[in-house]
Amino acid sequence: MPSSKENVLLQLSSDLNNYNIPYFFINETALWLQGAVDAPHSIAVSVQWDAFESVLEKFNLKYGIATPDHKADISYAVYPIANTSVRIECTYNTVIRTNPYLVYVDFKEKSVPCLSLYYYQQIPEWRMTVEAHLNNVQESVTEQNKKSWNQQTYEALLNRFGTPEEAAIKLKENPTSRMKSLLPYLPALQGKKVANLMGSHGMKATAMSLMGADATVIDFSYENERYAKEVATKCGIDLTYIVADILKMDHHQDGEFDVIVMELGILHYFLDLHPLFKVVFRLLKSGGTFVLQDFHPISTKLITSKGKKHKVDGNYFDPTIHKTVVAYEKHLTNEKEDSVVLQRKWTLGEILTSMADEDLIIKQVSEEPNIKLHDRGIPKIFTVKATKQPY
Repeated sequence: MPSSKENVLLQLSSDLNNYNIPYFFINETALWLQGAVDAPHSIAVSVQWDAFESVLEKFNLKYGIATPDHKADISYAVYPIANTSVRIECTYNTVIRTNPYLVYVDFKEKSVPCLSLYYYQQIPEWRMTVEAHLNNVQESVTEQNKKSWNQQTYEALLNRFGTPEEAAIKLKENPTSRMKSLLPYLPALQGKKVANLMGSHGMKATAMSLMGADATVIDFSYENERYAKEVATKCGIDLTYIVADILKMDHHQDGEFDVIVMELGILHYFLDLHPLFKVVFRLLKSGGTFVLQDFHPISTKLITSKGKKHKVDGNYFDPTIHKTVVAYEKHLTNEKEDSVVLQRKWTLGEILTSMADEDLIIKQVSEEPNIKLHDRGIPKIFTVKATKQPY
């Protein structure tokens, strides 16, 4: 049975929905709904500013008279409801429904709007609480993702690239073709120590090794490792492959790499980018180069496509953590037992800011269009080149 505070929150949500008033829960209430804090002593909800007086009229009839307090940029009133203090507030000249941090969370079988915990991560008072929560959730997310990426991955790679012998023949014939989109951003690889973070099947790392680099893959899938090592061996390469959670890397490799590469479909596995870029900073040598290439958020967050038709129906600023299936599932002949992974899709601004926050010096940002005719004018991938400031 729901607790008193849970009942009050559900009643508030029902009331405001019935009144057709835009609203979301805020402050500790929002963090409680998202699991970051325990139930607060009071409940706080923000309503559309030009509907504030209307809400008070209805609440005064239902819950007793409350005297509003008007400040420079907000108004609020407090109601005692079922022994719980409830604060109804509004922020002038703001729009609830288009707030970029508006998310909906499942609460007692209902969908309830609140301000995302990523909003509160930017507020010093709440930052440590939110980051501690994200770290805890990241551990469970990584375990789930690791489980999904260690089921039939080897089979999927065989279906996609062929046997290790077949894949190796193509790599040896033209290793630069595998690196084509990254080469303009990389220094000369001969003699360089390179880390390919979340390097999956190891094709990029093996290609860089064939070009003279000493390449290492760091990834959490032992099935990826199996295929990568077999391909590398057929190429005559002794590939170093570390099976590990990047966020739990020890300090043995700190300052070891001249170049770090991350590419295509990686960032969305991280619920907070700051810990990831801290690791990148740690692993790089002084003056080292970091190259990140990923799918452009315009394509992954905003646009859904089918055939020749494009539909803009996403929310570029949506900070929701989504469930999806592993990317390689389409290469399997049989259904997987558990193919669900959890992802947080980032805006370009969030990515660049997180890198800069961790003292990676951004040197170049490139956005490339989709090469398909019907996708003309839509960005497909972006590439960031950054360095670790020399001491």
